[in-house]
Amino acid sequence: MWKTVLRRFLLMIPQLIILSIIVFILAKLMPGDPFTGQITPNTDPNQIEALRRKFGFYDPWHVQYVRWVKNMFRGDFGMSYGYKMPVANLLGDRISNTFWLSLLCLIFMYSLALPLGILSGRYSGGKFDKFVTFYNFVTYAIPGFIFYLLMILLLAYTFHIFPASGSVDPGVSGLSYALSRLKHMILPALCYAMIATTGTVQYLRNEIIDAKSSDYVRTARSKGVPIKKVYTHHIFRNSLLPIAAFFGFQLTNLISGSVFMETIFSYPGMGKLFIDSVLSRDYSVLTALIMIFGFMTLLGSLLSDIIMSIVDPRIRIE
Repeated sequence: MWKTVLRRFLLMIPQLIILSIIVFILAKLMPGDPFTGQITPNTDPNQIEALRRKFGFYDPWHVQYVRWVKNMFRGDFGMSYGYKMPVANLLGDRISNTFWLSLLCLIFMYSLALPLGILSGRYSGGKFDKFVTFYNFVTYAIPGFIFYLLMILLLAYTFHIFPASGSVDPGVSGLSYALSRLKHMILPALCYAMIATTGTVQYLRNEIIDAKSSDYVRTARSKGVPIKKVYTHHIFRNSLLPIAAFFGFQLTNLISGSVFMETIFSYPGMGKLFIDSVLSRDYSVLTALIMIFGFMTLLGSLLSDIIMSIVDPRIRIE
């Protein structure tokens, strides 16, 4: 398996090279440049022009691309023109915030989705199954950003249970700092989990319903295997295999795709930084983020295959 993992990592190299070329060219085709946002009525045009020449914005695109790639391999993503600091330092804090929020989102999502899907599938047609079906219908129909805003209004501004924005209270340290960070993550993570469970619950429910009428279940029942053991050792185990395979995609997609959630909750993660960079034309940050998002997507595919091969030894990734 490890040879396959190494081969998949090597195949990621040309994919990342193609992605980097596309990202770099598209960034250069965007209107304006990072210094456009610094122009005010009192700005000296010669000063802006000097900055453009200093940072090589008039060099041929392939020269700028090679310089950008060389710097990136040294861990130098350039300077953020909006935040006036190295992009690597800026990304460090944001990646940490997004990672912990994504991890909490997954914990909440699977803690909610697995019991709902399993019980709904086992007792299909009952009152609980009807409740879960109605819950799935509502969470699937309501747009995520509207649900986020409603939850902020209800839990943050009406009942004051959770903070509405930010990642930590100012001036705290030690244990208070950790508890403050957790408190700021609970509301966005809970909102995401309630919306994102729909597909997992429905898929798990259908898998269990199909498994109940399968040949191996009928064979186990004919041998006198207790119904509880049939569910725990046969139905649940086989039904959870695809869910486990999606775990890698779920984690990496959260890290790379938390744009709307972090923007609505004003959570200082990579998603919000991406939107801010687009609005301010901060090319250095924007290109670095897109490369990270692309790498995380490729890594998620590999991680899902590895998890699938671990939970089901019959499967070997090729």
